[in-house]
Parts: sequence; structure tokens; C-alpha cells
Amino acid sequence: MDPIRTQTFVENMWDETIVPTLSDYIRIPNKSPMFDPDWEKHGYMQQAIDLLDGWCDVPNLANMRREIVNLPGRTPLLFCEIPSTGDSHATVLLYGHYDKQPEFDGWREGLEPWKPVIDDGRLYGRGGADDGYSLFGSLTAIAALEDQGIPHARCVVIIEGCEESGSYDLPHYIEMLKARIGTPDLVVCLDSECGNYDQLWLTTSLRGMISSELTVKVLTEGVHSGMASGIVPSSFRILRQLLDRIEDAQTGKLNERLTVEIPESVRVAAQETAVSLGKDLIHRFPWEGVTQPVATDSAELILNNTWRPTLSITGISGAPPVKDAGNTLRPFTSAKLSIRIPPGLNAHSAADTLKRLLENDPPYQSRVNLKLDAAQDGWFAPELEPWLRDALTKASNAFFQQPMRQMGIGGSIPFMKMLGDSFPGVQFVITGVLGPHSNAHGPNEFLDIETGKRVTSCIASILADHALRQ
Repeated sequence: MDPIRTQTFVENMWDETIVPTLSDYIRIPNKSPMFDPDWEKHGYMQQAIDLLDGWCDVPNLANMRREIVNLPGRTPLLFCEIPSTGDSHATVLLYGHYDKQPEFDGWREGLEPWKPVIDDGRLYGRGGADDGYSLFGSLTAIAALEDQGIPHARCVVIIEGCEESGSYDLPHYIEMLKARIGTPDLVVCLDSECGNYDQLWLTTSLRGMISSELTVKVLTEGVHSGMASGIVPSSFRILRQLLDRIEDAQTGKLNERLTVEIPESVRVAAQETAVSLGKDLIHRFPWEGVTQPVATDSAELILNNTWRPTLSITGISGAPPVKDAGNTLRPFTSAKLSIRIPPGLNAHSAADTLKRLLENDPPYQSRVNLKLDAAQDGWFAPELEPWLRDALTKASNAFFQQPMRQMGIGGSIPFMKMLGDSFPGVQFVITGVLGPHSNAHGPNEFLDIETGKRVTSCIASILADHALRQ
């Protein structure tokens, strides 16, 4: 493969058609079903997948077949199949998603979630980096090979619409399509982080997640706080007591039943990643004032983020905005709990543990309910085969002029655990463009366009090497 020709092809595709289409995609508020229960009625999901499907003609891939697959009541899925162009009988599965997180607030002046803006080489707006670009990057990488007559294996591209809600629609589609998918020996996923924008980053582990809603009720309606306080317990205080059962408020450490033994190899890798990232590990976040990280040891911060459980309160209900708050003792408090769990911990067993810890013997015999939204297992990558390690190194050196780096990440991609269980021995290339300050899920989300181009070129190189090693 001629890397210069590949780079030129990819850059032209990005500049001439991918960025304009991604901009149109950003304009569509197709929030994931968890955040838009009426998604089917609103029609944004269909609008988004129709846009992606229409673009599939652009790469001009020989003999590609594609279909928008619909199961009743489930978000549509885009399925593409590109036949092998060489002697390889292997299958590569390329994965991404097109559903989006909600708007969030705090976007800086001139930026909005559903308004694409290009500034200093970055495309701002919700969903461009997480994960709208995945279809474009996958098909363009394959097209770059066909442009040069470089053989590639049979490729299957799956773009789902439920990832941000835990991918609960996906197993139904995988079961329906399993004969058409076949048995992949390589999985490519473009929905992950990069430690910096200077090299190709390979994800080696993902945490799982338990998403739930904890509600404490003490009254049927709000009452005068002066008349009731001291007699009626505060629902917020009870909520605090309950959370103390699962999290140490001083250290942030979670109940030991939610932890796993961290492999020594992971500890060594964390030390290496800490050296590679340096100050970027901390400086990639928009700190307020002189707020400090939870530890001073960078390797321990990485382990906290990738192999230890953590609790985040991502939403509160039952309380009015401060400006509207009267002197009323509120009848209930609800909190959205996002608990990231380490690889190797069974998510459903952990969810049962949480339910017992939080609901049993509630303070003051208040009404406590933990409603489970999703329970997703984490994932730990198998060891890289020599050919793939060489291919990753070669690709990163060719298109980033820097060696490839590996790291675990704190987020979740449920499909990877599904695939690892279904296809023992499959190799994974999980990478992405979510680098420092890209802020997926939050305000000012952006896609670094140059990194998108380089990652696309790297995937082309890896697919070429995959076909050669058959």
C-alpha cells in the first residue's frame, strides 16, 4: 500500500464529503432512547440513519450491499457487507453507533449541541466524534484500499442506534443477522478514546456500567419546612446515608463487593501509560479554579479510571432550581446513579448487590426504591497476535510518525464484551478520536478532523496487513 496515496485519498474524502455530511448529521437531535423515549414518534433516528445510508454510495465500493434493518420497537440498524477483493476467506467486523447523548448545558458562546461549527480544525457539535464519524471512517478506509487495488477481507459494517442507552437493542439484531455476519476474526471499533492526538491509541480494557435511579420518599406532598423539620426526616439526608453504604465519601472508594483483583500486567501498563501521557492525563479536563485530582500518583489515577469502580451522580430530581426554592420540606429525592465497574465483574450480580445494599433496612423505614436502567459488563482485550501488533505499529508510524500506544479506558462499549464471548480468539482494534478536551457527553464536544483522517488511514493500513497475513 502506498501510504502517500492512501493519505491523499482519505484527506480528499474527509474534506469533500465526510465533514459536510457529518455537519448535517450533527444538526439532527437523534438522542438515544434512554433520553428520548418518544424517539420513534419524533423521527430523528430514522432521519439520521437515512442520512448515513445515503452517504454509503459515495465511497463507490465494489459490490457493497447494505440495508437499514428494522425490528419493531427497536432503533434501526445499518448493515453493510463488502465482499473480499482478494484470496482471504476471513471476515472483519467494523462497528459504530449513530445515537447521541442529550444536549447538556455549558456550551461556550457560539457553540450549540445541534449546530456544527468548525474552529481551528475541530468540528464542534453533539455526536460527530461520538460516534457519527465511525461509518465514514470505516467505509473510507476500505475504499482507500480498493482505490489502489489492495486486497482486503470480507468486511461487515454494523452501525447501531442504541449504544448510549446500553445497546439493549443490539443483541436482537445480532441474533437476527448472525448468519449474515459470519465469524469475524478481527473487530474494528472507532468509538474510543485517544490519550493524545499525536499517535494511534489502542484500547485494552473497558469498564462496565450499572445505570440506575435511586428514589427516597418520606411524604406524599411537600410541607412547610419550619413546621416539619426536626420531625420529618429529610429525603436528601436519607439519600446521603444510603450512598454511604456503597461509597466512602472521603476517598471515593466503593464497596469491596464491587471490586476485582487488578492483574500485575495492568499495573505495569498503567505505569507506562502514565509516563506516555505525562501532564496531559490531568490537564485534559476543564478544572475549576485550583481543584485537584483525587490522587497525586498518575498510575493510580489511571487504575482508578480503568480498573476500579466509581460512582457518579449524573442527575437529581425532586428539587426545584435554587432560584425557585421555597421553604418547603420536599416529599422525595431521586438521584441518577452511574456506577462504572471493573472488567471481570459480573454486572447483573453487582446490580443485585447494589439493590440489597440500598433498599434493605432503609433509615426511618422510608420508602426506598432502586430502579435498574442497564447493567453492562466490562471487557479486557485478548493478547495481540504478532501480526496485529506489527500492523498497528506500522500504521501509527506511517500516519502519525509516532509509535502506537495502548491504554485501558474508563468508559463502556457493551458490544465488545458480547463479541468477545461470542467469538473466542477474535482480535480487536478499538480506537478513536476522543482525545483531550473533546468532551463527549458534555458541552463543547468536538472531533479533531486531522486525527479523524489519520485514524482512517491507519485502519486502511491494518486491513491491508490483515488480508496479507491470511
